[in-house]
Amino acid sequence: MSQPAPGPRVHVVGAGLAGLACATALAEAGLPVRLYESAGQAGGRCRSYDDPVLGRTIDNGNHLMLGGNPELFRYLDRIGARDRLVGGPQARLPFIDLTDGTRWCVSPGPGRLPFWLLNPARRVPGVPLTAYAGLLRLATASANATVAERLGKESLLYRRLWSPLAVSILNTPPEEASARLLWEVFRRTLLRGADACRPFVARDGLSDALVVPALNFLTARRAEVATSVRLLGISRDAAGKPNGLQLSTGMLDLGPADRVVLAIPAQRAAELLPDLPVPLRHCGILNAHFRLGTPATLPDGAPLVGLVGGTAEWLFSRGDVVSVTVSAADRLMDRPAEELAELIWRDVASALGIAGPCPPHRIIKEKRATFAATPDQERLRPAANAPRGNLLLAGDWTDTGLPATIEGAIQSGHHAAALCLSS
Repeated sequence: MSQPAPGPRVHVVGAGLAGLACATALAEAGLPVRLYESAGQAGGRCRSYDDPVLGRTIDNGNHLMLGGNPELFRYLDRIGARDRLVGGPQARLPFIDLTDGTRWCVSPGPGRLPFWLLNPARRVPGVPLTAYAGLLRLATASANATVAERLGKESLLYRRLWSPLAVSILNTPPEEASARLLWEVFRRTLLRGADACRPFVARDGLSDALVVPALNFLTARRAEVATSVRLLGISRDAAGKPNGLQLSTGMLDLGPADRVVLAIPAQRAAELLPDLPVPLRHCGILNAHFRLGTPATLPDGAPLVGLVGGTAEWLFSRGDVVSVTVSAADRLMDRPAEELAELIWRDVASALGIAGPCPPHRIIKEKRATFAATPDQERLRPAANAPRGNLLLAGDWTDTGLPATIEGAIQSGHHAAALCLSS
């Protein structure tokens, strides 16, 4: 076995956002950190790459971040990258109903009291003020309640606001998705006023904003980062405490005070820890990227626009590339990429008011994008300290109280780091 350097060390396995958040928090506190990633690059499901078809750098998935994501901004401030996010000038979420062309903006006002709902211009058109009281049904939802059960499927408000928000936040059909998880997101954002609802996107891509600065932060603090290194197994002593990591590069002994944080996908954690219950049902996300001839401008200068009545839920614009996201997209995953591009392009062309054939494009399918945010899968999410002793967990699939989001992933990494520092 190889021998670790003297003194306690934390070994973080997985360099997605959970692992990066954990590793940077530990490095900031002065602990020696080793970060391992099985892929050839860090970032996990939140990264960018150069696409040869589009001739542009694109993200493997579209991600919206909100002002009410404190763990995200804590992470960005640590790695010096807050300025790499850009947002709309106000907390305004524009929408287009593709079935009849109706356009509107949902515009939360300042403060936690929802006085903004009194202004018809700030809410969904055609919906009476009293309809919004149904939101309180989420607050009293049982552990088994679904979004559709609590919010009702027949109303215009459900079709034009609750359903598109729920699908994109939970990546699960509302008929199956946990009402409690959606309430927790609304409680942290929609019910905290304009600042918490202000939308942000990565100005120059996810890697530029969330990954590269974190790696630079770790390098500056002499943390060790190893890519293309896979964790194959965990050895244990007679008491069941992990005492070694079987890596693809060889066996690594753990010192008596060392800690291990597994910031890896749920499926892989279940393989390494067979007695650990984890959510194993997943839902897919489909992203489509189109390169236009000129930059696209979205309503109100916002970085995105919600689409109702089509295939996609959100349209993002960055320069001359527009991207759309279809959440809970399992129904589309087996269809050919060209067929999907034509289908989604019709939504894009309608939303932007342009004509012409489908331009150069890239379709990205993530069949196991997130765990299914259903009540039964929610019950399987383990706590960060679910294993014993020196082994901890991190990841958006752990018990964060949030669905599988960037905020949840970073929160889990920060929590695992805090446990390491307190032990």
